[in-house]
Amino acid sequence: MKFLIKFLLNTFSRKLLISLSIKLRPLFNILFSGDKYIDPINQKSYSKFFPYGYNKTRINALSLGTLSLERHRLLWLYLKNETSFFNRNNKILHVAPEQCFYDYFKKHFENYFTADLNSPLAEYKVDVCDLPFQSDSFDFVLCNHVLEHVYDDELAIKELHRVLKKKGVAILQVPINLEISETIEGRDIKDGKKRNELFGQYDHLRTYGKDFFKKIESKGFKVKKIRYADNYTQNEIEKYGLVKDEVIPVCRKI
Repeated sequence: MKFLIKFLLNTFSRKLLISLSIKLRPLFNILFSGDKYIDPINQKSYSKFFPYGYNKTRINALSLGTLSLERHRLLWLYLKNETSFFNRNNKILHVAPEQCFYDYFKKHFENYFTADLNSPLAEYKVDVCDLPFQSDSFDFVLCNHVLEHVYDDELAIKELHRVLKKKGVAILQVPINLEISETIEGRDIKDGKKRNELFGQYDHLRTYGKDFFKKIESKGFKVKKIRYADNYTQNEIEKYGLVKDEVIPVCRKI
């Protein structure tokens, strides 16, 4: 199975995979029902979670019922348990909307906006560096695993800061290597194979280091680095399919 998933990820476009998975998701809920794992997003239990990864495959990463990964399930638990995110009156901007969240958010929030250049789930087909929204518009912004794909990531961060209300919160997750101090930049590398070799994925333009948090703060955010899996036992971490050392950057506009 891990070889099949790796083949699909590296062969077909993200847009095509999203469209296909939307159609298959109800079937997955039936085929893989069980009691070994729990996906907190839909509160269903499963017989197995699946491996996932473009190069290095992570075991028990993908819940086919929601198509959530470890970071999605951890973020859901954090937002649900520790924040006011799920207040129906919140105005939400979701950049590159993850389909594991999309259906629930679309039904739950009165003011839910989605934006991306290519995603079939995005209402606004726009560049994150040039958003068509007024300043100080949103209570929460979700922009997860996007900035590593953006040529001018600093401009994107400034734009996300602009559209967020004062004291609003942006969740800006990225793949980050906390063992390196400085980001390894490669936005001008055109060769997808070279980017894959350097950054772990053909469409990544950099590998972020610990300086990522300073980059966000320099654009007017106050950043908290939340290791939310520390709140769970090892058995719960395995049951939910979480990664213990995942960091959630919670960025408040000041």
